[in-house]
Amino acid sequence: MAQVEKRGGLLRKSSASKKPLKEKVVLMYDEIFMTEDPSKCSPRFWEELFLMKVNLEYLEGKLESLDGEELMKIKDNINCLFQHCIQALGEEHPIRVVNALQTLCALIRGVHQKNKSTSGFDIINMLMGFDKAELCMKNLMESLDSLLCAEGSESLKSLCLKLLLCLVTVTDNISQNTILEYVMINSIFEAILQILSHPPSRREHGYDAVVLLALLVNYRKYESVNPYIVKLSIILDVSFLFRQYKDKEEEHQSGFFSALTNMVGSMFIADAHEKISVQTNEAILLALYEAVHLNRNFITVLAQSHPEMGLVTTPVSPTPTTPATPLGTTPPSSDVISSVELSLDADVQTSNLLITFLKYSSIVMQDTKDEHRLHSGKLCLIILTCIAEDQYANAFLHDDNMNFRVNLHRMPMRHRKKAADKNLPCRPLVCAVLDLMVEFIVTHMMKEFPMDLYVRCVQVVHKLLCYQKKCRVRLHYTWRELWSALINLLKFLMSNETVLLAKHNIFTLTLMIVNLFNMFITYGDTFLPTPSSYDELYYEIIRMHQSFDNLYCMVLRLSTNAGQWKEAASKVTHALVNIRAIVSHFTPKIESYAAVNHISQLSEEQVLEVVRANYDTLTLKLQDGLDQYERYSEQHKEAAFFKELVRSISTNVRRNLAFHTLSQEALLKEFSTIS
Repeated sequence: MAQVEKRGGLLRKSSASKKPLKEKVVLMYDEIFMTEDPSKCSPRFWEELFLMKVNLEYLEGKLESLDGEELMKIKDNINCLFQHCIQALGEEHPIRVVNALQTLCALIRGVHQKNKSTSGFDIINMLMGFDKAELCMKNLMESLDSLLCAEGSESLKSLCLKLLLCLVTVTDNISQNTILEYVMINSIFEAILQILSHPPSRREHGYDAVVLLALLVNYRKYESVNPYIVKLSIILDVSFLFRQYKDKEEEHQSGFFSALTNMVGSMFIADAHEKISVQTNEAILLALYEAVHLNRNFITVLAQSHPEMGLVTTPVSPTPTTPATPLGTTPPSSDVISSVELSLDADVQTSNLLITFLKYSSIVMQDTKDEHRLHSGKLCLIILTCIAEDQYANAFLHDDNMNFRVNLHRMPMRHRKKAADKNLPCRPLVCAVLDLMVEFIVTHMMKEFPMDLYVRCVQVVHKLLCYQKKCRVRLHYTWRELWSALINLLKFLMSNETVLLAKHNIFTLTLMIVNLFNMFITYGDTFLPTPSSYDELYYEIIRMHQSFDNLYCMVLRLSTNAGQWKEAASKVTHALVNIRAIVSHFTPKIESYAAVNHISQLSEEQVLEVVRANYDTLTLKLQDGLDQYERYSEQHKEAAFFKELVRSISTNVRRNLAFHTLSQEALLKEFSTIS
């Protein structure tokens, strides 16, 4: 008996003497692509169709092969197929549901593919007809919501999420996907939350659910009221929303934020350790950003501590009480922080999502030459910016009673030794944030200078200092490392003035760096840990006075010329007044001390002695606004970046929704019999 091969919906016998035979489902597809109603001659046509295993490749290929005019001729049949798919989603037999979901995927992708040409037909009209679109989409979304919330097959839930991702990402710019208006009207937000709040579902579908939510939140977010943004921003206690679904006492603490924390943390660590493509995690970073940016209560979860067992286990400590205050009002009480129970076992290192995120960022931010890593690095810094502006986050970051050992990834450099992990001290988390910023400053002085990232990096440092000054937090940190990094950055900007000025306004960054020093000079006595730390600041300024002198000469030269940088350089000139006053005041006194004592080169302690003895006669100018900053605003400054980022994520998600991920062989085995 001749063997049978299957290719593209054709059944071919090995003998070339007979014509190839088509699968029955392919013959049925061909009937749909005729102008006649296929159910006229075969009343059970639609019923039989959804018993047939879907041939995605053939159906999608057939749709793509037709031109716009040909497709319009069979519009009624396409509408009918779409409506019968939705009806089949309510069937008891899972095989019908599976086949209907897969058919919908092929229909949506195939018809959208035609829209890329100049065929001029409307997608909504082509798929379901204008007159029935609202009802069709209502029924579709209700069916998907029911399937996602049901206790049934995880494979069915997976296919539902794939269909939704297919629906959301068929266009590169999701805001141009008009079908999503119906997804806004018929929200599935609660269904997504339920998946993320239920551990078994989260393990199976967490990635798809988080990516779907991140994309839906970005649909026309600046143009109209997006219900997904509204709902995400007002969640206070997710366990309250989903208490009806919980049947175990230990699940009482679970909720959307805890779920996102656990899952995102796992993905970050997998990415960090395995060095897999960072592009695949842009979507997860975006989800984390939206949670941090839209809902300040998420900060409580960032701070939730648990034993570090590979950083993938569910947090075991109690979730801090979420403050029942509206957004933008008084920040959560610091009492919330103290409710976190840290392990007292010295051998068990505690961790939280913020630590995991900092470790991940230290890897992502190293290589900014690749576009996707550059985007990810920028997003990491934007997330840190939001955290640095948050009162509760700062209270946690600076808490002396909450110490952690954070092993950040450090770029190998010839002039420094690799720090041993065991020697890492336990410190408040803000020290790790500052370490991350210092590490970035030191390691990215390169020809392709990432100016935008440097500006964000210095802004994060400034916002942390503003909190320390405001709350008089005396942080025990090696501030010299920061001062040294900033001075070296100034030297780099000066030595590459011509090259950098051709691409960037370097004076914005220069002014920020100088004002950081002004912040230390003016308010350092309120937040530096000891008087000797303040003395060391003056020592570093005096020791590196040549760099500040050179900077002054450069900005003076440009501010006295009539060039484009006159105003920007002039601001830096004025900002240098106190640094120059310190150098001018102490330099002659140090030289006099050396001459009187017949010392050719003074030690650090001798210089510090002169500094301490001459503070009283130093006159400094009070500079306004050093402890003020412009708060982060996405819509006004970052809209273009997020639009491009979401486009990149949408393209990547669509590309990864390949045929093999939709064919669901395992799913068909699960439903191999129909009762």
